[in-house]
Amino acid sequence: MIASYRYVLTDVFTDVPLAGNQLAVFPEAAAISAQDMQRLAFELKLSESVFVLAPEHGGDARLRIFTPTTELPFAGHPVLGTAVVLAVERGVGELTLETGAGPVPVSLELADRGSATPDGGSATRMASGWMRQPLPTWRSYEREAELLAALGVGCSQLPVDAYVNGPTHTYVVLDDGDAVAALEPDMPELRALGEVAVSCVAGAGERWKSRVFAPGLGVEEDPATGSAAGPLAVHLARCGRIAFGQQIEISQGAELGRPSRLRACAVGDAGRLEQVDVGGSAVIVARGEFLLG
Repeated sequence: MIASYRYVLTDVFTDVPLAGNQLAVFPEAAAISAQDMQRLAFELKLSESVFVLAPEHGGDARLRIFTPTTELPFAGHPVLGTAVVLAVERGVGELTLETGAGPVPVSLELADRGSATPDGGSATRMASGWMRQPLPTWRSYEREAELLAALGVGCSQLPVDAYVNGPTHTYVVLDDGDAVAALEPDMPELRALGEVAVSCVAGAGERWKSRVFAPGLGVEEDPATGSAAGPLAVHLARCGRIAFGQQIEISQGAELGRPSRLRACAVGDAGRLEQVDVGGSAVIVARGEFLLG
């Protein structure tokens, strides 16, 4: 018997199609086994695919998030992109999405950016908003020398710390955006570091440029990494490069031809982190179905 599984493709952390980070959302995934979720993610070869299930802890939906090779407890662009899909389909602006790292509240503003519908209306397919991310923990990254060698850089302007908010992220701060753009990492050496995402950033004040490499998670370079944006704001605030409570804008994805814009803000102080918010836009670009069986 053939089973049909509906999916929606979105471009996340952009307000125009064919930019940002691609995401596949399966809005009704109750009948899909975990094995088939991973197989579908591998088939799609996007950085992440999301499978939406009934909530278990009072939220609006429960998410399972897969890269082509592994499941993640939390990731940023999948949460925002899924929130946009569900908000458009359900006609709501507030959602709490259950992830493996805990509940993530998302607030959205829908925009009418679609083509005309048969009845003369406008099909909403774009929204922008903010998610309140799980608070990260952090530590000094124990494989700093190997990481810098794999990137081909001599040092980082700030300590190379590892942050965990579901995935593990490390941060290497370079002199300027040109140095970030020129990076040609040794991917096998980065892959040998395991399931860690490496953010290479440069900037000052509110404007930062980032490239994120995660071959150990099945993604050599990511066009937009929401789960890395929040801890980046924390890292910069902890190290005195920005103030706690200051919003930053992160540009990413230009080297992949998929320019992205992310916003992030860490609230609290050096002794107590209170909240981490990450924002951006997402656009629905396609719909389809998989036929399995």
